Amino acid sequence: MTTAVAILVDGAIYASWLFLVALGLTLTFGVMKILNIAHGNFYAIGAYAAASAVGAYVAAGWEPAGVYLAMAGAAIVAGLILGYVLERGVLRFMYDREEILILLVTYAVFLILDDVMLLIWGAGAYDAYQPDVLLGTTTIATLPYPNYDLSLVAVAGVVGGGLWWALSRTERGKMLRAVIHDREMSTFLGIDVATVFTVTFSLGAVLGTIGGALTAPIISVQPGIGAQVIVLAFAVVVIGGMGSILGALVGSVAAGFAHAAAVHLFPQGELFVIYALMSLVLVMRPQGLFGQPPPRKI
Repeated sequence: MTTAVAILVDGAIYASWLFLVALGLTLTFGVMKILNIAHGNFYAIGAYAAASAVGAYVAAGWEPAGVYLAMAGAAIVAGLILGYVLERGVLRFMYDREEILILLVTYAVFLILDDVMLLIWGAGAYDAYQPDVLLGTTTIATLPYPNYDLSLVAVAGVVGGGLWWALSRTERGKMLRAVIHDREMSTFLGIDVATVFTVTFSLGAVLGTIGGALTAPIISVQPGIGAQVIVLAFAVVVIGGMGSILGALVGSVAAGFAHAAAVHLFPQGELFVIYALMSLVLVMRPQGLFGQPPPRKI
């Protein structure tokens, strides 16, 4: 019974983290058809920015509860700057090029940002444990869980629900969905597609940095975390279907619970269980669980 509860709780927490990380990646691909390898470094920069903000905030001796606002603020500012600069400065010149070339460009940006992070934060590890410790723990079936970890489930629900509402219930969201469906027709209808691309990429970057910021208190922030995350995020969006927010949710849940089950029941399979699940889905449905097959040109 304890093992079953541990799998359920750990799976929900891990799935929430995966969803937060993959959401920006799948949004960017859905609108712009860009598989952004640099999204992993958005996550890493968000984690570094949050760790730096937490350290500065704690050193200043301000009200402890305000540290969460410091984390969120650092992540949002970093994401907005990164998203706007990269989209306006690099990607807008590549939209008419082949998709493989754009993929290589984002990989080059990934390598550049790796070096930038080393220049700014160095090769040492950063700890930002204070937000985690501040919330205490809760015991579930004799197992203690940090309340901070449990709160990630609620945060993922709020972020995912907010994005769904914005896309489905607002005028701007409907314009974005029109661009996703048919970019050329959207231009003819008077939609400023260039602005939509800038906003979308910036939003995707913010989602990536927020994912990193929320993770910073429970990991050691160090070089290499961006590469680890982009591989996992890619696996999740492939399972769910590239460009599908519902697919990102289902893919995160499937990967999260598969990972938790492997950790508790088959530890030797922890490293490859998510990729085995991705391979199985691709064999049965190459476009992912909720992905759409490419339209047939007439």
